[in-house]
Amino acid sequence: MEQGEQTMDEKVIKPGKDIVASMADGFRKDLLKEVGQGVKKLVIDLQGVQMVDSVGIGVLVAAYNSLSRTGGTMAVSNVCEDVYKLFKTMRLDQHFEVVPAAG
Repeated sequence: MEQGEQTMDEKVIKPGKDIVASMADGFRKDLLKEVGQGVKKLVIDLQGVQMVDSVGIGVLVAAYNSLSRTGGTMAVSNVCEDVYKLFKTMRLDQHFEVVPAAG
């Protein structure tokens, strides 16, 4: 996982690969670590991510819930078309910002 831009209150995280069960534990720990360090806005850049399975969705929802409890927000950017449709169908865009990939 690549660390992106960071300010005191905002952090960009780029998983760089599909968010699926095989990588979920490490990804979950990384996200919750950021929340624990006081990040108020977490941006997950999904450039290069083509698939998010049910376990991956659970990781994203857990991160969102943890941030919400501390008054923080979350956004997911560069979302490919298939994942964007999934997030819209599951109404995840009503909980955190979902920004489709350009083009």
